[in-house]
Amino acid sequence: MTQAPIGPLPAELAEHPGYGRVFKPGKLTFGFIMPLEGYPDSPFPTMANHQRMARMADEAGFSALWLRDVPFYDPNFGDTGQVLDPMVYLGFLAAQTRRIALGTAGIVATLREPLVVAKQAVSVDQLLGGRLLLGLSTGDRPVEYPAFGADFDNRGERYREAFGLIKAVTEHDFPVAQTQHYGNLAGAIDLVPKPVGPRMPMIVVGRARQDLEWIATHSDGWIWHLSDFTRLPQLIEQWRTSHAPDQWIKPYGYGTMFDLAEDPHEPLRFVRNGIRTGRHALIDLFHAQQEQGVSHVALNLKPLRRPAQDALAEFAEYVLPLFPAE
Repeated sequence: MTQAPIGPLPAELAEHPGYGRVFKPGKLTFGFIMPLEGYPDSPFPTMANHQRMARMADEAGFSALWLRDVPFYDPNFGDTGQVLDPMVYLGFLAAQTRRIALGTAGIVATLREPLVVAKQAVSVDQLLGGRLLLGLSTGDRPVEYPAFGADFDNRGERYREAFGLIKAVTEHDFPVAQTQHYGNLAGAIDLVPKPVGPRMPMIVVGRARQDLEWIATHSDGWIWHLSDFTRLPQLIEQWRTSHAPDQWIKPYGYGTMFDLAEDPHEPLRFVRNGIRTGRHALIDLFHAQQEQGVSHVALNLKPLRRPAQDALAEFAEYVLPLFPAE
C-alpha cells in the first residue's frame, strides 16, 4: 500500500541544515548509527579510523550519523555503542564533517539533567552550523537507573518534563517553566547560546513510554526500531492517524542492525534484531519502504562481517544513486 509523503515541512525545518538533509517529503534517506565498524563478536568497538570513516560517510552523501547514549557497560545488554560520550563526540565530529547531519539516537533524557542537555546541545549545534538533530529516549537498561539515583518507574513522566524543559530554554528567551522532577524557571535567566536556526529539531527515539498522539504533537519526528517489516504499513498508518487533523505529518524512521553481504545476490534474512542481505534484495526492500512512507533508515553496522569501508563504498555506489534526495 502506497502512503502519502510526509509534509510539506514547515519552513524552519525544511531549511534546517540537518533536518532538511534527513527528512525530505516522499524520499527515503540513509544514515548510520555509530560507530562505523563491525564488531559482531565483542561488545566493544575498536574505534579505529573513526575520523576517516565519518568523513567518508559525509563525502559519500549519506544523510546522518547517529550517536547513542551508553554510559556503562552492562554485560546483559552486550553493546557499548561508540563508547565515547555522545555530546563530547559530537563536538569532535563537528570538526571532521561538513554536510552530514549529526544526531543523537538517543540521549537518555531521564538520566541527565535537562538544562545541561540543552546547554550541550545548543553548543554542539553552534559548532555544527545547525546540523544537529536532538533525539531523546528513556533508555532500555534498568540497571543504570540506581547508579544515577533515578526512578525507573516514573521515567515516562520525567521524560515529558525533560522534553518540554529543553524546548522551553532552547526556543524562548527568558522562559517561564515549572516542573515537578526538575527545576523551575521564573523568567529571570536565559540560556545561551541559542540554536543556529529558529529552533533545534527534537526527535523521539523509541516509544519513550509515550503514546503516539503525544509523540506526534510534541516532537519533530519519530525514530523507532522494527524487526518485522510486514508490520510497517500498519504502523505507519497508525502513526499518521495519531496526528491531529490540522497537523503536518511528522516523519517516521527506524534503526536496525545491518550486515551487508559481499554476495550482491544474497537474499534478505532477518537475524535477531536486524537484517543481513545482498544489495539487490536491499534495494528492493528500500524501494518498497519508500513507497510505504518510511523517511529515514539508520543502519547499525555492529553485526557486519566485512570491512566497513567496503560496505560503505558499495552502498554509496550502488544504492544511494537509486534514492536521490533532491
